[in-house]
Amino acid sequence: MSAAPEKIILAYSGGLDTTVIIPWLKENHENCEIIAVCADLGQGSETDGLEARALATGASKCLVIDGRKEFITDYLYPMIKSGAVYEGKYLLGTSIARPFIAKLLVEQALAEGASTICHGCTGKGNDQIRFELTVHALAPHLKIIAPWRTWSIQSREEELKYLADRGIPAPMAKEQSYSRDRNLWHLSHEGLELEDPANEPNFDHLLQLGTSPEKAPDKPTYIELEFEKGIPTKLDGIELDPVDLLDKLNELGGINGIGIADLVENRVIGMKSRGVYETPAGTILYHAHRDLEYLCLDRKTTAFKEVVAIKFADILYSGEWFTPLREALSAFIDSTQEYASGKVRLKLYKGNIISAGSQSPYSLYNENLASFTTGELYDHHDAEGFINLFTLPAKVRALMLERLKGQADAE
Repeated sequence: MSAAPEKIILAYSGGLDTTVIIPWLKENHENCEIIAVCADLGQGSETDGLEARALATGASKCLVIDGRKEFITDYLYPMIKSGAVYEGKYLLGTSIARPFIAKLLVEQALAEGASTICHGCTGKGNDQIRFELTVHALAPHLKIIAPWRTWSIQSREEELKYLADRGIPAPMAKEQSYSRDRNLWHLSHEGLELEDPANEPNFDHLLQLGTSPEKAPDKPTYIELEFEKGIPTKLDGIELDPVDLLDKLNELGGINGIGIADLVENRVIGMKSRGVYETPAGTILYHAHRDLEYLCLDRKTTAFKEVVAIKFADILYSGEWFTPLREALSAFIDSTQEYASGKVRLKLYKGNIISAGSQSPYSLYNENLASFTTGELYDHHDAEGFINLFTLPAKVRALMLERLKGQADAE
């Protein structure tokens, strides 16, 4: 009696890497059953025909899981509330998605009785860490196969040849073989001419979610976003489902050339990489949320939250979502959002987001205090005592320096 086949859950996108991996697994792992799992996080037409392609290349089953709403509410919203930005530019679109996808893979592995999870991440990239950290955190008994770390294939060109030799259609032409990752939050581009940081990106050829600022309309677009406890709920007064809200903001941002970032970043494993990111909706939401926090957070909380945002970005970039530190920081961040509710108006114009007014029932802005006109809540004379105390260390130091100088002159 033959042994039952080893069940392998493959993180499947239908892209070049995972198209190669299915036949490679069949050739290099005897008696295995490959279950392809794709998380639909808003890739659009990329999921069209995915099941047929997976089955045609050797998978026994292909599951396309609609994770869009959970991705937004359980991952993107906490990230928006944190204000996390990696190295000043990157809004973490791929980073935040990987732990969620890995969680779905673990869930399917447990449901199918699989022993192994396979992913197509390269041995040079961040995603291998993000996927595997999540698997180890949630199901440490599962084995992991990472073909890029074991096979003899060295390049995307060799992958294309591998498929051609076996008569398997490639999912893209050689000249279009950028490494791309798309979800509701962003679209990333790597590879080809972008591998040389000296090359200016050809936006006419590259961009897919929007247009370049130069080609954006000459007339600005005004929008109003409403938040409840740091979570966006309404656009222009209309309450929208989380998916619909991001789709609409991506459309408006894309038309106006919003959210294009070109970054040479530091990967977790130590090397630098260059990518171009399109994040129209995310860029708008970050700007609006920060404007609201300017109204609703006090000075010290704002300052400390900026420190937390940097650490949170580092955690997300490294894929450390399922860790005690991330959970603890999220608890702090949630506490800061208790009164982050209100409306923010923005002007979108040729790649720029211009603040156009904000309001909140929890605003800490007090016109009576802020006005140049003396009000009942503030006495200008109080400033003198405050300044005397605030500057006391500087005054004591200056007196000490004067004393030392006098002693030196006397000698």
